[in-house]
Amino acid sequence: MRRLARLGVLCGLLWLCAGPLQAGAWLQERGAGFASSTTRLTWPQSYGLQGWQLPSGRYDTLYVEYGLSPRVTIGADLGRAISGAGKSLLFLRLPLIGAGPMRLSAELGAGRIEGHQALRPGLSLGLSHARGWLNADILAELRGAAGTDVKMDLTLGLNLPQRRKAILQVQTGVQRGDPGFVRLAPSVVLPLRERLQAEIGASWGLVGDTSAGLLLGLWTQF
Repeated sequence: MRRLARLGVLCGLLWLCAGPLQAGAWLQERGAGFASSTTRLTWPQSYGLQGWQLPSGRYDTLYVEYGLSPRVTIGADLGRAISGAGKSLLFLRLPLIGAGPMRLSAELGAGRIEGHQALRPGLSLGLSHARGWLNADILAELRGAAGTDVKMDLTLGLNLPQRRKAILQVQTGVQRGDPGFVRLAPSVVLPLRERLQAEIGASWGLVGDTSAGLLLGLWTQF
């Protein structure tokens, strides 16, 4: 209980110390878009500091969203699903609460996961502050007879000087037939050009995940 209380206090302090990302509960402005391409490399935590080892896993993702109208954002999510299987989904996001510092949005994606037709409904709740944001996303990947997987991410962000950002994400999920997992994923975002940014981060499995990871990505707005 004390650990949970400390985590709650930390979340609140980071949000108060911390504009939101162009994703999650926030919709894109009409005619504007956001895209990111990331690569995540993973190693077993048991490797420790035993010298350089080739990664045991690699996950590449491509994410794009575009403001079709002030109340409709569309996008594509390509890469890896909760189970680690390949996915290719198109999605539509609509606002439920679309004004003020708190935003609530609903999303529906459709496509294929591991060769199966899939639907992905989701909800995103976001809170913004002058210097940062807090966002919670919950998604369910419905694959018919292949089962349903659920994922929830909590993202805390802090805007730093010179257009830099610090991000702390707690990633959780449950894959059908497997125990749930909890993963911690901090990262920093650094500007490269006016509309191009680089993300560098790491990940560490806390529960149900024995991997350590390195994240490299590029963001752009258009």
